[in-house]
Amino acid sequence: MLHIVDDEDILRDALSWLARSRQIPSQTYPNAEAFLAKMNQGFDFAKEGDCLLLDVRMAELSGTALFEILSVRRLTQRLPVIFLTGHGDVPMAVDSLKRGAFDFFEKPFNDNALMDRVEQALEQSIKAGEKHQIQLRLESLSQREQEVLERILQGKMNKNIADELGISMRTVEVHRAHIFDKMQIKTAVELAGLLKQ
Repeated sequence: MLHIVDDEDILRDALSWLARSRQIPSQTYPNAEAFLAKMNQGFDFAKEGDCLLLDVRMAELSGTALFEILSVRRLTQRLPVIFLTGHGDVPMAVDSLKRGAFDFFEKPFNDNALMDRVEQALEQSIKAGEKHQIQLRLESLSQREQEVLERILQGKMNKNIADELGISMRTVEVHRAHIFDKMQIKTAVELAGLLKQ
């Protein structure tokens, strides 16, 4: 989902049309406050990724102020931000990129170049979402399951794991089954591949 935050109606409509031309679903917001209100109500990240096109200069809450809020909440990986400005300068662009913005476009911009970057930002968002899901699954493991997981990743057999942890082989098998279930995989090879991402 492409989230477009700009106080110019014409530009929001044009950007929404551009997104549709690339089959990218979009939602528009007339200001940063409207987007922030949506986030605060409980923001559902889209499976096909999210990207925020954000005007730098808006009345009241500016684009850079909204970006700071998203940065503090550690959302800029899952919600990459592309800044748009009619008043851009090189130092502002460099500063935004250093602080984690995905890109920076000065108005008027090249439509295709902007949409190419939006598609790349959506890909990054998908990858960040997948990593987040893996992290949540890892956090759902008990302390003992994490100990067993560590040893599975070292290639150890159930008997060796049982000996090292001072538990029965049957208990290791139960832990292994729980780990595979929680991590949503079927084999140790899949597990290793998942955690390499």
